[in-house]
Amino acid sequence: MEVVRARLAGFCMGVGLALKKLDALLEAHDNRPTFMLGPIIHNPQVLEDYAKRGVGLVKAPEDLPSGCRVVIRAHGIPRQAEQALLDRGVEVVDATCPKVKRAQLLISGEAENGRTLLLFGEDDHPEVRGLLSYAGPDSFVFETREELIRHHLDPAANYFLAAQTTQDRQGFLQIQEDLAKRLPGGAPALETICDATRLRQNEAIRLAGQADCVIVAGGKASGNTRRLSQVIEAKGTPTVLVETVDDLNALALLQYKRMGLTAGASTPKSIIDDIEAFLQAL
Repeated sequence: MEVVRARLAGFCMGVGLALKKLDALLEAHDNRPTFMLGPIIHNPQVLEDYAKRGVGLVKAPEDLPSGCRVVIRAHGIPRQAEQALLDRGVEVVDATCPKVKRAQLLISGEAENGRTLLLFGEDDHPEVRGLLSYAGPDSFVFETREELIRHHLDPAANYFLAAQTTQDRQGFLQIQEDLAKRLPGGAPALETICDATRLRQNEAIRLAGQADCVIVAGGKASGNTRRLSQVIEAKGTPTVLVETVDDLNALALLQYKRMGLTAGASTPKSIIDDIEAFLQAL
């Protein structure tokens, strides 16, 4: 079996920076309790490793004990939660991805100018909840082009368009075209989709054309991992989404001669290496 591995598979810049910040805290050895406010990244194996190293996980600022330090996840948090952390007096280490932070600030600027946000993203995703906190109360979140088509838009309102940083760029461009037709002046579009996401999706599309089947490795809760699977499936190539090598079915894969392998932006290199070795051994 031939295995074609994506060059960009694995940690993106934002994930790498977030984990480096947390590792630096743990290497300081000052015995202060360290917590994450929500999972720092969407990968269960990474989170399990940090739990073994004594890093706690809380869902809300009020769950934090006094005198601790807390790391803000790579996806960012709502601005109200960040203020609650400061009010609580704990040490805050901001590990928000710089691309997410930039998206937050861009959205805040448009909202301050009285525009209403149309956000292309997953309503229940932590990054999206954070982005919405920088916009006005009338913001609308939609996961598909069809959802926005069904949504009533006031021709007299001033809208602007933005996207979750890991969204599909081609879908975003189609949505821009739709809004240009529906609204008299269109809707200004913010460039919030991360370049790393675009490059990984483009590479996944190329893999789809080169391989009989593509393995996508990553956490099941990872939005960017799921979208890699979606862009490959859209090309008609069989796709298998797994978290680790243990999820692979050797018998089911033996029918393929050429396997593609890519991974989400929160997937450790060790997991990708294990999967590649497994495939090469078939």
